[in-house]
Amino acid sequence: MASSRRVLITGGAGFLGVNAASAFAGAGWLVTVLDNLSRPGTERNLDWLTKHHAGAISFVHEDLRNATALDSHVRDHEAIVHLAGQVAVTTSLLDPVTDFEINARGTLNLLEATRKHNPEAAVVFASTNKVYGKLESSNQACKETQPIDFHSPYGCSKGAADQYVRDYARCFHMNTVVLRQSCIYGAHQYGTEDQGWVAHFVHSILKDRPLTIYGDGTQVRDLLDARDLSRLYMLAIDQIDKTSGQIYNVGGGPKNQRNLLEVIEHIGRLTEKKPHYSFAEWREGDQAFYVSDITKAHEQLGWEPGISFDQGLQDLVSWAATA
Repeated sequence: MASSRRVLITGGAGFLGVNAASAFAGAGWLVTVLDNLSRPGTERNLDWLTKHHAGAISFVHEDLRNATALDSHVRDHEAIVHLAGQVAVTTSLLDPVTDFEINARGTLNLLEATRKHNPEAAVVFASTNKVYGKLESSNQACKETQPIDFHSPYGCSKGAADQYVRDYARCFHMNTVVLRQSCIYGAHQYGTEDQGWVAHFVHSILKDRPLTIYGDGTQVRDLLDARDLSRLYMLAIDQIDKTSGQIYNVGGGPKNQRNLLEVIEHIGRLTEKKPHYSFAEWREGDQAFYVSDITKAHEQLGWEPGISFDQGLQDLVSWAATA
């Protein structure tokens, strides 16, 4: 009997991580979850993972800033899905140094450990649409050929990591893939005002908490269910001969684009509650319009979102109501 495939997921107890770990475990992989459990909700996610996928999940309590500890953890894995990071623009503005240490230096630490101890592994990195900057004059779906223009310390730290991951494929011939992700939502997302805004809206409306909308609420995003994203992680690994060294824009695409006010109204209908919100000034670096052009991922990997935003939002509301 063939041995199970092994994947290391950094940030594996976070929102993206728990969804990815569940998908990989469900597909028969042995999953190593590496997380420092610093974000609220991660311990609950880890507990859920170990209960629902007993025997398939192992946990390592570690921080990517601890470079020397990574050497042993990257060994003996066919793939590494790098999801750990500081995730909020606002936090990066308050503490740019820590943001850099986690996102840029932490990623470099992981790349170096992998280069030295597991150079054949497929490495999939969760980058961000923020590497493209504000895109002030654009209302078109964003292609991978769009020039990068880091804006905010978060954009700079993730952008630096993005380029390091890409360049390790060129300079060191490693199997690295960059996914520039748009707005991801789904179960196990607790969300805050600073990050994970769809879940933040859902939890707030369910609990009759008032919301603050920064800007006028007409800013547009394409929304992708985390289950569809997890499926793409596996496709990128399974087709690493094709994806190595590549960059893909990843989101819900034009079919799943919504503005903030539309999402709030939709949540109100699903929860049968009246949302309460007020407006505040636009936040630094916020994009008025961002929609991913997902043509490249579709043409090269046969991937496209399978869960519409209407269905995914209904599933998120159902989960949040009992979370």
